[in-house]
Amino acid sequence: MTGLTVLAAALPSLHDVFHSTAFVVARNLAIFLAIVFWLALAFWVYKDARRRIDDPWLVGIAALLGLVPPYLGPLVYMLFRPAETLEDVRARSVELRALEEHLGRGRPACPVCSTAIETDFLVCPVCTTELRQACTQCEAPLEPLWQMCPYCAHAIERRDVEVDVDAALTAEARTVASQNGHGDTETLTRPEPRGAEA
Repeated sequence: MTGLTVLAAALPSLHDVFHSTAFVVARNLAIFLAIVFWLALAFWVYKDARRRIDDPWLVGIAALLGLVPPYLGPLVYMLFRPAETLEDVRARSVELRALEEHLGRGRPACPVCSTAIETDFLVCPVCTTELRQACTQCEAPLEPLWQMCPYCAHAIERRDVEVDVDAALTAEARTVASQNGHGDTETLTRPEPRGAEA
């Protein structure tokens, strides 16, 4: 019986606690903070959806999902949202485009006439410009900076070859202009030699 009397004595005090001014203020403050947090989550879902989704209808549906099931909507949105932001997708596509352009230019071209050539060509088949020197021992094509043939270990004997730098630069400018989509190669003219002024 004593337990019931203690419980009966505690009930009026609990009733007084739940109806006290401090409890009512704390309850109202907790409800207010819960509503503010709920609206903040819905606003976060809307802002995040705008960064990740291009379609305005889907952004609206995501924002509605952030509101309607309180506190559960943002969790559902986080499960199904796109992994990348639109800015990340654009940056990746620009990087891929630059990489594809770089790889597309991987095939060498003649510095004079811009004809596509193979890496082992000694001369250009169109303009007959000497591209590489052949090894005197094994006849393998050699790069200009090599001091020794990597195929037969024979020392390279350099011979002086006169290179028309102006023609090579003009051809390179034409190649770059055609790759960049500027079809205006007529404006690229070969400069006059300095000795021609007199």
